[in-house]
This record gives sequence, C-alpha cells and structure tokens, in this order.
Amino acid sequence: MRVLVVEDSSRLQRTLGAALRKSGYVVDVAGDGTEGLWLAESHPYDVIVLDVMLPGRDGLSVLAELRRQRKQVHVLLLTARDTIADRVQGLQAGADDYLVKPFALDELLARVQALCRRAYGTKQPRLKIADLEVDPQARRVQRGGRAVELTAREYLLLEYLARRQGEVVSRSEIEEHIYDGQVDPMSNVVDSAVCGLRKKLGPSPLIHTRRGLGYVLEEAPALAPS
Repeated sequence: MRVLVVEDSSRLQRTLGAALRKSGYVVDVAGDGTEGLWLAESHPYDVIVLDVMLPGRDGLSVLAELRRQRKQVHVLLLTARDTIADRVQGLQAGADDYLVKPFALDELLARVQALCRRAYGTKQPRLKIADLEVDPQARRVQRGGRAVELTAREYLLLEYLARRQGEVVSRSEIEEHIYDGQVDPMSNVVDSAVCGLRKKLGPSPLIHTRRGLGYVLEEAPALAPS
C-alpha cells in the first residue's frame, strides 16, 4: 500500500516515514502543501497523512482541492487544534479521519491501516481467498494452514493483489504501489516477482495472467465434468 505523508516537521517526517515503511507501506514525504498537492495529483495513493498547518499551502486547502478534483483517496488530518469546531471543519472539508497532536504512533498506524481497509472496500482485518489467508497486521501468510515465508517485496505484492482480488491489476499499477514508481519501463521486475510468488504459494495457482492486461488473484473456476 502506498502512503503520502505531508508534514513540515522534519523530525516527524522521519519518524512517520520510518514507522510506516517498517509496517510495510511504500511511503512518499512532502514538507509543504504545494509539494504535497503535486504528489497527490501525480500518484495513486491509498492514504494521505496530511498536517493542517503547512507552509506554502495549508492542509485544508490541499484537501479541498483534492476533493474538488474528485480524488477519492482517504485522508487522515493531523493537527494541534483540539476543539470540536476544528474537527468538524476538517471532516466537513472531506477528511476521512482526524488525529490530534501529540499522538501515539501505534494509534496513527492503526488508523492508516483502517483507512486502507476502507479504500479497498473491506472491514475484515484478514484477507482470504480459497485456502489463502493474508494477515496485514502481522504480515503473515498461510496457504492451506501452512505458513508461507515471503520476502518483504513479495508480501507487498501479494497483499496488494489480495486487496484487489477478482480485479485485473496492471503492471504499471503494481509498480506504482510497491516500487515507488522507480522501475524501468522495460524491466521485467514485476513478472519476476509474480513468478517467484507463484512458486512459494505452491500448486493450484491463485495468481492468473491476463495477457496484455496484468494479473488477477482469484480462485480458479472448477472444471466442468466431461
């Protein structure tokens, strides 16, 4: 999952970026509202963590512009203001959640995870398809009750496909969400990652290729009796 953090405090930028990356997110960081808006317009983020008080352009202005453009990305506002009026203003501007500084890092991570679930239309903490189970909180994968050991990149790929199960996901979408968009267009890095992931998940493939389109994670339909 890809997250944008827009925060002018360099210390908080480093803290949030490190914590989110450790939790398995691909993270971009901006230090002012102008840069944050440009990144938000340029990349398909799952969640934006947006400070209200920013240089260049304040957070509420950034949020209002994203909603004017009909961007559906989920936004978590950060603010030092703790009045009901401030919270109402943020929510009415289009925020999905609101967190007052200072806050516990674990709470922010939990709220980001909840917004990611909402972004993909599920309230379930675990993702299941056939005999495959993905636990995003613990970053554990099981197939048929057996633990599957994955690299960090393989896990990110599987979680992204699992959150979009049944949908065809293009190579460019995968690159944007788990490789920071820094992949050579001629590279076969995505195909290689999918191939390795298939091998680790074992027989009875769940990841299927749609030639010219991308990949889809779904249970193979049962064969009709001959």
